Amino acid sequence: MNILIIGCGRVGSGLALRYAAEGHTVNVIDELEETSENLGLGFKGRFLKGVGLDIEILKRAGIEDCDICLVATDGDNTNLVVAQIAREQFKVPCVVVRVFDPNRADFYAGRGFDVICPVKLTVEAMHEAICEGDLEVS
Repeated sequence: MNILIIGCGRVGSGLALRYAAEGHTVNVIDELEETSENLGLGFKGRFLKGVGLDIEILKRAGIEDCDICLVATDGDNTNLVVAQIAREQFKVPCVVVRVFDPNRADFYAGRGFDVICPVKLTVEAMHEAICEGDLEVS
């Protein structure tokens, strides 16, 4: 599969390394050149320095032929706009977007976006840890 990842922080680089190791074609975009260091020397994909909102950068990164676009920059606004561009303009079959704000996550999930909200996942995981451990919260 051709996979495009926007954002090369902990999440983006982790995804890139995983999918490249599985043999997929991986392109990563980040506006900070130094984030490419997160990928290490043995990374089998391609890193492009640029802003994920830039149509030309997206095209150079192969968005027109990608099967999956994973959007995980540090900004909800950027992530949501890039996800909309990927889905609406380039008709990427699978777009997954990270959104920190739970209200925005719900709003966009309700409009058909595949949304991952770390805040909601953490709240649920911590709640489950308390419930499964039979701990009482006073």
